Amino acid sequence: MKLSELVAGVDEAGRGPLAGPVVVAAVILDPTRPIVGLADSKVLSRTQREELDLEIRTRALAFSVIEVGVGEIDELNILQATLVGMTRAIAALRPAPQLALIDGNRLPRDLPCAGRTIICGDALEPAISAASILAKVARDARMRELDVLFPGYDFALHKGYPTASHRAALQRLGACPQHRRSFAPVRQCELFT
Repeated sequence: MKLSELVAGVDEAGRGPLAGPVVVAAVILDPTRPIVGLADSKVLSRTQREELDLEIRTRALAFSVIEVGVGEIDELNILQATLVGMTRAIAALRPAPQLALIDGNRLPRDLPCAGRTIICGDALEPAISAASILAKVARDARMRELDVLFPGYDFALHKGYPTASHRAALQRLGACPQHRRSFAPVRQCELFT
């Protein structure tokens, strides 16, 4: 593959949760080392995602996984934090891509290469599927770590999403340092730990 043909897929995990980082991944697949089973991470089981995560990390020409923390999410807003993460993930790739295919309909303004959005790209474009898997596996692992650090919220179970049990824990325990205070359900919680 020529450097001029390097295409990165980019996707994120964790835009909707009330807690934890948003994680963005970028992947340049190697066409000489295809990976069977790539799909949108949401349709794969945890076991499938984790097996594919290892395969992607082994076979890809390049990959990067970037975490944007709650402080930056609260400062910028979740959309802007995600776009910043996309730019950082692409900039971290070596070799650098010539084109970034980004899941969704918003293109970061300061990309280090040409970019194109693809709605439902995680289901349509293998490189975006690979990025989707890396981002989801990394974020889920981070939420399991946060579950140990902040017991009582069940982060390992719901991954920070606004489930009934998570909202109940917020009311009971208040918000921990990993909660996104700019999100209404957290902001409405009067207790901050």
